[in-house]
Amino acid sequence: MSKPTLLILAAGMASRYGSMKQTEGFGPAGETIMDYSIYDAMKAGFGKVVFIIRKDFAENFKAVFGAKLQGKMEVDYVYQEMDRYVNADDIPAERTKPWGTGHAVLCAAEQVKEPFAVINADDYYGTDAFNKAADFLNDSCNKNTYAIIGYQLDKTLSEHGTVSRGVCEVDSWHNLVSINERTKIYRDGEKVVYEDEKGLHEVSGNSSVSMNFWCFHPELFSRTKTLFEAFIPANKANLKSEFFIPIIADDFIRVEGNQIKVIPTTSQWFGVTYKEDAPGVKANIDQLIADKIYPTSLWSS
Repeated sequence: MSKPTLLILAAGMASRYGSMKQTEGFGPAGETIMDYSIYDAMKAGFGKVVFIIRKDFAENFKAVFGAKLQGKMEVDYVYQEMDRYVNADDIPAERTKPWGTGHAVLCAAEQVKEPFAVINADDYYGTDAFNKAADFLNDSCNKNTYAIIGYQLDKTLSEHGTVSRGVCEVDSWHNLVSINERTKIYRDGEKVVYEDEKGLHEVSGNSSVSMNFWCFHPELFSRTKTLFEAFIPANKANLKSEFFIPIIADDFIRVEGNQIKVIPTTSQWFGVTYKEDAPGVKANIDQLIADKIYPTSLWSS
């Protein structure tokens, strides 16, 4: 049986952060957040990592990751470009924004032939999350059963600004019913709230949320291609429209017999939405090293 693959979404433009945060070093030996995700995935039994990047990032990425992963994991690179799976006539001349995370995943269709996980480049997910993802991909994933790793909402907030989260509605069998995108979420005293056009609303801090850690069967690609081909003509006039992974997930679970399991994790998430988050990320990593979760120098041990 083939080992599962880790697909890392690293083509984002990092607009709120203000720099190429995907390759910023936070560990003692300059390790990025991605390094810790790859290390956890390797320990959990993943056999390959595929980076989804922009072509103009390629030289930087290969310089950072090529040598350190040689002989440890198979590595591949996928370029998310505006014209992948899109007719040139359907691309507005004014559009600069990528087509979104769902399109990014579709771009890896030729490189991924086995069950795979999808994560963000700039999020720390934790050892428990990768272990549970690997167990699911090896034992339970099939063309009718996918999964998402669920995090507790109040453990995913930033002290430096609002965040957007996909709040999961889950049934009694731990299956995903829907993901409700909530923007401008923040802590307000003892409560967690979000703002929308109708005002301020409270949301349970114990809610399960998506941090974009998905577990898929490669059958996903053919379905996604069909969806994306329909999305483009319907949305090309909106220069900010994006084809997100939850669009794919929602379409999938609408088919009778399909299900997406919501797998809770005890891992603590952290990430770098804002530059002010960076010192906290470094402190968290230092503590994980002090607790012997990771070696001081990740790839030389």
